[in-house]
This record gives sequence, structure tokens and C-alpha cells, in this order.
Amino acid sequence: MIFERTEEHPGARFLFILACLVVVVYGLKVAAPILLPTAMALFLAVLSLPMMLWLSHHKVPAGLATVITVLIFVSLVGLLILAGSSSVTELQANLDRYQDLFVQRVGAVIDWADSLSDFDITPYVTTAAITDLIDPTWVVDLVRGAIGRIAQFAGTTFIVFLIMAFMLGEVTVFPEKIRYVLGENGGDEDRLAKVVTEVQTYLGIKTMVSAATGLVLGLWASVMQLEFPLLLGLIALVLNYVPTVGSMIAAVPAVLLSIVLFGSVPHALGVAMGYVVVNVLFGNILEPNLLGRRLGLSTLVVILSLLFWGWAWGPLGALLSVPLTVMVKIWLENTHDLRWVAVLLDKSPPPPPAPVGGKAEAV
Repeated sequence: MIFERTEEHPGARFLFILACLVVVVYGLKVAAPILLPTAMALFLAVLSLPMMLWLSHHKVPAGLATVITVLIFVSLVGLLILAGSSSVTELQANLDRYQDLFVQRVGAVIDWADSLSDFDITPYVTTAAITDLIDPTWVVDLVRGAIGRIAQFAGTTFIVFLIMAFMLGEVTVFPEKIRYVLGENGGDEDRLAKVVTEVQTYLGIKTMVSAATGLVLGLWASVMQLEFPLLLGLIALVLNYVPTVGSMIAAVPAVLLSIVLFGSVPHALGVAMGYVVVNVLFGNILEPNLLGRRLGLSTLVVILSLLFWGWAWGPLGALLSVPLTVMVKIWLENTHDLRWVAVLLDKSPPPPPAPVGGKAEAV
């Protein structure tokens, strides 16, 4: 009865949809402690599914294949956390030294500016005034806060991998459950399989490109003689999951470290140029060709998803914002009555429909 009335009154229908949207958003916000580890476990399960299926096809029992797959991913993530934590600990010990170097660089800039003019600017522009304006202690507090968030994430990895293991354990029986639920409607089963395949393709390609980006930029940081090249590579790897904005954010620590350590504008420009070249080659050429147009998002949608998921689930939500939005977009594309929403999320308009008969009519 309610749905029939909303069909008769479009305004009431809009208000009803808006109310449902508010309830869903509030639920995402409140249930973040449960949904966030589940979402991370889901991503890891989708990424590890081909490995588990490969083991199963080679006559490895399902339970043993699940254990092997989980152990391999635990080892990989553990190595990344161990390598990153050692660099983070060393970085935290050097924060005071970086702050002193920063003050020295500011003083050198003031002396250089004063030498260019006959007017004495030192009574008006002092090192203390500049450092109070920029406040390097804010940067120190930001880094320490990020370190705390990383430690908090490391504490939830056990829960994430536990959920991932149970998800992989359900892989062998889940298709049978879907067939039973759908009954004779095989089209829904094919659509679900298509959604899973496209999500798996996106996450796999995105992860490989992110790993390549982190490796190349870590080597570039080492070539430019920056400290903590491993940590800078890991930052580039993680932030590559956020297109457009992530590459710019990943370049900021490297450029700031270059300025603090060397005090040379050409050196900082060289570091920034390396980040630009790598992100143009990988982010604007290689990745779009591998993913295709359908899995792209507009820049506006990327920014809005970053803000929304960051507000709902915190920093980790911001990190997972684009993969989550792409998953929603893939699901919308395969839902007939909601496909128009996927078109709005896309980075380019859909191609024009093909002419009747497959050939353009002569003018």
C-alpha cells in the first residue's frame, strides 16, 4: 500500500528514498567497528580467492587450501608491517632532529632574502615568526598521530584475517546456497558472478599497480638519497588506492624530507618530478588501459567518496573509499533500474548506441 502511494506521488517517493538513505548512512557510521574490519577482510578474501581456487584445482583439500592462502597473506602483510614499523620507529626518534633542521632552513631562506635587498628585513621577519606561523610541532604531532593509527590498525589485523579465513571457508558452499536461494532464476546468478569477477579484476589490477608504484618510488627515494625510502615506498603503495588525490599526498612527505635534509630547491623539484612521472605512467596510462573505462570514477566522485568514507569510517575508510565506491558502482551497473546511478559515477559519458544493423547510415 505504501509503495503504491509513492508511485502516485513522486514527491512522497523522493522523501521516502531520502529517509532510507539517511538510515543507511547512519547505520554505516554507527556500525563502523564491525563493518570496517569486515570490508577489509572482504577485500583480502577477493584478492586471495584465485590462489585458493588454484590450490583446490590442484587437488589440495579445501580446508588446507584455505589455511595455506591465509598464511601466505598473513606473511606478506606481516612483512610489510614489520618493515614499516621499523622505519616508523626510527622516524619517530629523528623528529626532533628534523624540526631543528627545518628551523635552520627557514633561517637560511631569511638570510638569502635579506641579501637580495638593501632594506634590512630581519627586524620584521624572524625565524621564530616563520616557525610559529608554520608551526613544525604541528607536523610532528601529525606524524605521531599517524603512527598511533598504524599501531591501532596492526591491532585489528588478527580480527581481519580471522574473518577472511571464514569467508574463504564459505567459498566452496556459497555458490550452492546462491543457487538454492535464486531457484530457477539463473540470470541473477550470472549477474552475481559477473559482479564478483569485476570486483576481483579491479582489486587485483589496482593492487599490482600500487605495488609497482610503491617499489619504483621507493627506489627513486633511495636514488635521491632520501632517508626512509622503504617507508616512502609503502606510503606510495597505500595511497595509490586513492587516485588523483593519493598521488599528490604521497609526494608531500618526500618533498618535505628533501627540503629539510638538503635545503635545495632543485633537489626537491627532482624528487617531485619523479613522483609526477611515475604517477602519470602508472596512474594515467597503464592502470586505465588495464582496467578499462567502465571501472573508472570521475574526479568529483573520488573526492566526495574520500570525504564520505573518511567521515563514516575514519582514516582507513578514506583509504578504502575508492575500492568501496567502485564495488558499489559495479553492483549498480549490473542492476537494471539503478544503472543510471553508475553512469553518473563514471568518469566519462557512456558511448553512443550503435546504429541499427551495426553500420552508420550514409548521409
